[in-house]
Amino acid sequence: VQLQASGGGLVQAGGSLRLSCAASGRTFSNYAVGWFRQAPGKEREFVAGITWSGVRTYYANSVKGRFTMSRDNAKNTVYLQMNSLKPEDTAVYYCAAKNEDTTVVVTTQRWYDYWGQGTLVTVSS
Repeated sequence: VQLQASGGGLVQAGGSLRLSCAASGRTFSNYAVGWFRQAPGKEREFVAGITWSGVRTYYANSVKGRFTMSRDNAKNTVYLQMNSLKPEDTAVYYCAAKNEDTTVVVTTQRWYDYWGQGTLVTVSS
């Protein structure tokens, strides 16, 4: 499966963005999906994830209550709605996927097999 992340941009603190991760090549409904981000000078970190079924989501503490992940299997797309953005949310955001059904969201990067190219989110203060 090929992943295409989009929706990044420049936004003021307190604003919102919605990132999209569109899949091609396979039916995306059979994949668990995660969002990760890498800020300048920092390691890539887990942000949010959703299971194959879409029943379970999980968020990093730093974004809990502000970010919401969802999936539209008819459109082969997963979304990350980001509200109340902060300057510390500035990073390149990546979506990742794995063709495996799990009961919990996996936060480990190496578990995921497929990665998108990343989309830059810049939050100004």
